[in-house]
Amino acid sequence: MTLTTIAVDVVVWFFVLGVIARVAGSDLRLPEALYETLSIYLLLAIGLKGGIELSRQPLEVLLPQVLACVALGFAIPLALFPAFRMLRLPIADAASLAAHYGSVSVVTFAVASAALTRAGIAYEEHAPLWVAVMEAPGIIAGVLLARLSMREADASTGSGHTRWGALAHDVLFGKSVLLLVGGLLIGALAGEAGTAPIGAVFIEPFKGVLALFLLELGLVAGSRLAEVRRFGARLLVVGLAVPPLLALVGAAVGLMLGLSTGGVALLATLAASASYIAAPTAIRIAVPQAHPALSITAALGLTFPFNLIVGIPLYIEIARRWTAA
Repeated sequence: MTLTTIAVDVVVWFFVLGVIARVAGSDLRLPEALYETLSIYLLLAIGLKGGIELSRQPLEVLLPQVLACVALGFAIPLALFPAFRMLRLPIADAASLAAHYGSVSVVTFAVASAALTRAGIAYEEHAPLWVAVMEAPGIIAGVLLARLSMREADASTGSGHTRWGALAHDVLFGKSVLLLVGGLLIGALAGEAGTAPIGAVFIEPFKGVLALFLLELGLVAGSRLAEVRRFGARLLVVGLAVPPLLALVGAAVGLMLGLSTGGVALLATLAASASYIAAPTAIRIAVPQAHPALSITAALGLTFPFNLIVGIPLYIEIARRWTAA
């Protein structure tokens, strides 16, 4: 008698294990220093792999994709903000959520890439470039929405002054953006031959490191489940209904760009993902009126596990059908 194998990428099970451990009250913990190390490794590794492929690509091929990704990053918050306001969320919280969903999740991208590789579906190897250029526009758009919408209140109270210099520094030189863009540049300048000596560190062990990182994220997400009851049905709408809708938009943009099936699936995944690393830090600086628990619970407690377990297989299937048609 044998166990039936379930067709889910192995790294997802590590996330599920972390959630179960937290819900069950286990004392399982990853050292904080290890978590920091794993996040640095993943960002650099993703950037390096994209940079290596970037060194092989002509600029005229990449420029339309870069412009489309930047436009998508700006457009998503602009579309979501009025929808969140219709849910009767305060201006600051609506703008904060819009920024989180306008930005992207690097780890969700990594899981989607691994799922495509496992399924034997090819995708553009320079896809990490899309992650790098989509990280900041959504955050900037969300902050602008918040500041413009609250301008009259700020003027009347004399509060809410935005430290634009600190915000720009945090968005452009924060850990996630700096490591991702830095890895891209190193990979692009060194090329495949130049990065070969570090391939055994940054390329081959990637999936194992990703599994450990997802174990930690499972522990964090499990601890956020109680917040769902606190914020109610509106949080469920944001965390579970918004991602598939954004995925359709991302897939449509991928089709217009003429991407491969895997490329369409990855762009759909990026559009459907939500930032829980770069966005919370930037929003805390620029929109201190926003409730931080609301955005991080939606992004990490709901959208991230939804995308890992349900969303990514769904987006891959959408890409298959749309590109076949």
